[in-house]
Amino acid sequence: MQLTTFSDYALRVLMFTDAAGGRLVTIEEIARAYSISRTHLMKVVNALTRGGYLTAVRGRAGGLKLAKPPEEIRLGDVVRITEPDFALVECFASGHQCVIGGCCRLPAILRRALSAFLAELDQHTLASIALRPRDFRALFGQSIPAPTHRA
Repeated sequence: MQLTTFSDYALRVLMFTDAAGGRLVTIEEIARAYSISRTHLMKVVNALTRGGYLTAVRGRAGGLKLAKPPEEIRLGDVVRITEPDFALVECFASGHQCVIGGCCRLPAILRRALSAFLAELDQHTLASIALRPRDFRALFGQSIPAPTHRA
């Protein structure tokens, strides 16, 4: 199984936003830091905002910030809202045409595997994968204030 680029970017956006330590960040800033298309990031940010993970502040001095503490953002929840489906094999999708679908035992195993994958992600939060401020500065060369949510 491979996560979509959309999910990958969503996790990176959240990590970047968290590492900014409460400072508003812009889509342009994130796009530049990761060398990602601004247009694609706008879609990712929109999904994260609708999902309640980011708050968008409008206006000239606007930007993005986390909508909740990183300890409350479970990775499994983020992946669930950013992945289009979890059809690991054809028979997971509606309208499948596999001729052994009625007697195949593989789907049950794959469902359990997917369940275990998501359960593992549910055990971790954004806080557990967050960049440390010094790593953020080293990678992106930006001065950021000390985070208000971590020691």
